[in-house]
Amino acid sequence: MASALSAPHFHDEEAAYAYVEARLWPEGAVCPHCGGMEKVGKLKGKTTRPGLWKCYQCRKPFTVKIGTIFEDSKVAMRLWLQAMYLIAGSKKGISSNQLHRILGVTLKTAWFMSHRIREAMRTGDFTPFGSEGGAVEVDETFIGQDPDAKPAGKRANYNQMNKVLALVDRETGRVRSMVVDTLKATEIAPILYANIAREARLMTDEARVYHGIGKGFASHGVVTHGRDEYVRGDVFTNTIEGYFSIFKRGMKGVYQHCQKKHLHRYLAEFDFRYSNRVALGYNDSDRADALLQGVIGKRLTYQTTGAA
Repeated sequence: MASALSAPHFHDEEAAYAYVEARLWPEGAVCPHCGGMEKVGKLKGKTTRPGLWKCYQCRKPFTVKIGTIFEDSKVAMRLWLQAMYLIAGSKKGISSNQLHRILGVTLKTAWFMSHRIREAMRTGDFTPFGSEGGAVEVDETFIGQDPDAKPAGKRANYNQMNKVLALVDRETGRVRSMVVDTLKATEIAPILYANIAREARLMTDEARVYHGIGKGFASHGVVTHGRDEYVRGDVFTNTIEGYFSIFKRGMKGVYQHCQKKHLHRYLAEFDFRYSNRVALGYNDSDRADALLQGVIGKRLTYQTTGAA
């Protein structure tokens, strides 16, 4: 990773803008104000800031930052690219404290950059898993404390923890996870029916919530963990449990604490890396480039992160 960070776009501001422009504007610069492409020109000069363009149709200046997670940020583009590469390439994540030390920005800035980058990792692809009869593993896990949960005496139980539901498509290797308020069928069923093709083969453990839901798919394979049954032919949930182990090691070992209101972004981060992992043909640079494609239309302000 250290050698990869020696690339010009990580250290030179003009090169950083050129790198981003080539990927977000593959057919040439586009004015974000009027959508024009023909009458645009790059402004040059000793006092002109890097990456500045002007549209001679609407006569407004612009940069590639407008309409992206970079908008209104005073952080140098090269530092943004370094942060994106580090987050995309760290299997269990990288803390804001570590980014703060590496990039030389304040801790508050590093935290905010991290959340903007996680927002870019959120995919808008909701294509159902398990099309053409593929197997889809579904499981749930618990992490942290849910501030909205009802008290359950002196000893905390699973009902007081944040609940995460996740699905893995064995055919594509992609994962999709989400925060849920309860593990009741009334909440879980609509999620599974919206995200899994009806011709799919559902794979779960023995949790009762899936018994009725499983009838809505081509088949429902169940492993009974309570009886030490973990694999029966191609019926297992080991893939999704492997994902949860990476997620929990990252959340407990790197991030250590996460409020429920931010958990969906952390899930997006772990989903993105898992769905673009080495086993699926992605290296760190490929993953960072894939992340860069997600910055458009994802502007996030400090207030909307819930920090203020």
